[in-house]
Amino acid sequence: MTDKALLFINGIPPKNLPEITEYSLIACSDGAFHYLKEQNFPVERLDFISGDFDSHSGNDENIYGNKFIYTPDQDKTDFQKSLEIIKEKGYKTIDVYGGSGGEMDHFLGNLTVAFLFKEDLKITFFDDYSQYYFAPKKVVLNGIKNQLISLYPFPVAKDVTTTGLNWPLNKETLNITTRIGTRNFAKEDTVTIEFQSGDLIIFTGNKDSENFNGILK
Repeated sequence: MTDKALLFINGIPPKNLPEITEYSLIACSDGAFHYLKEQNFPVERLDFISGDFDSHSGNDENIYGNKFIYTPDQDKTDFQKSLEIIKEKGYKTIDVYGGSGGEMDHFLGNLTVAFLFKEDLKITFFDDYSQYYFAPKKVVLNGIKNQLISLYPFPVAKDVTTTGLNWPLNKETLNITTRIGTRNFAKEDTVTIEFQSGDLIIFTGNKDSENFNGILK
């Protein structure tokens, strides 16, 4: 077991649950709690469930009430409030499931929340297509050949240089309004991505997905 935390939030439920023995803290938002129960997740392994609990039955409260952390603040999302609790508990590395899919304003909002914590927490999102995260100024990816790599500025990343990608970049600027770097892929087993300033989200996934179109946008 590591010092990583696992957090489930209320996007599209993952088809496959991660190996929970890798985590020393596991939590969920109250919306995600419903799909975890449906997927027979061992809810006794949850350290806490965060939310306003307006959709829970009295039976849930009777069984799991000691795990509920009531967070009614409507100025923050359930994701943000859960991250604050995990941070207070001393965790720095957090894997997040259920952050994408469903209503797209929720997905974009989750990216913004992750941006707010990027200096203090290492947050990696996982879904059924890819994993993605705010990148440090230099990233080396190993064992990545033939996987899809998308680079998404948030909103600008300057002097982006890559090695090992099918369409390399050489000190180029990516901008959310003019040029982004999605749908590239790794032609080498090791890929290096560097940038000088700004913020960049890296997506890695399966190039063989039916959604892959082989176009650098």
